[in-house]
Amino acid sequence: MTTILDEITESKRAHVAEARRHRSFERVLEDARRASPPRDFHAALAAPGPIKLIAEIKKASPSAQLIRASFDPVAIALAYQTHGATCLSVLTDTPYFQGSLDHLIAVQANVEIPILRKDFTIDVYQIAEARAAGADAILLIAEILDNHELRSFQEFARELGMAALVEFHDEINLPRVIASGASLIGVNNRDLKTFKTNLDHTLRLRDQIPPEIVLISESGVRDRHDVVMLEAAGVAAILVGESLMRTPDIGSAVDALLGHSPG
Repeated sequence: MTTILDEITESKRAHVAEARRHRSFERVLEDARRASPPRDFHAALAAPGPIKLIAEIKKASPSAQLIRASFDPVAIALAYQTHGATCLSVLTDTPYFQGSLDHLIAVQANVEIPILRKDFTIDVYQIAEARAAGADAILLIAEILDNHELRSFQEFARELGMAALVEFHDEINLPRVIASGASLIGVNNRDLKTFKTNLDHTLRLRDQIPPEIVLISESGVRDRHDVVMLEAAGVAAILVGESLMRTPDIGSAVDALLGHSPG
């Protein structure tokens, strides 16, 4: 049975093929190497202190449809940064998330914290494209990549000065992710086949992930109670999008999530 993840991946292959026809890989790579120096995404998340927030800029999703009608990526990014987000995640997929590389470019020009390009990476073209747009990190999803791709994509990202957040949901993929040499591992609490979330997924897998790896819990984090629970379990960072994007006052929502006093 074809899942939404399969559908998105096939759509992405067609998109990359079309992009390559309009702009060669060599040209994109040249732009990537001339881009402003990347910010250190890994170091920001690995630094000592309280649990870190990767705050996501996301207008829509296949499961939730339209999340935020009044959508200004730069204003959202500045609110996140002002209220204590450590890093940002910018959705750049257009058909399913109403995102754009233009959003990332605009955000990068206006903030000082590191930025993850959140997309379905299936080709080195997208990695070079991310760096050319100013991204400091890329997302790699174990469910759509083989062992060679997991390793080689991380190596290519490092060559360009970027970090790679390697994400998985299915427990069977965890040994592959660790063997790939990932230093940032994300446990996606959302099953990308059904889009259902379960925060206990991170807690159950925590002890199987070496302590020297920076562990990020993704999806399903909704309130301060969730954050405290994950921090107590040794999770280094959380990636949160929908629950923040739905609130009218994003800054106050970040304060509440991180336990900051308003203002």
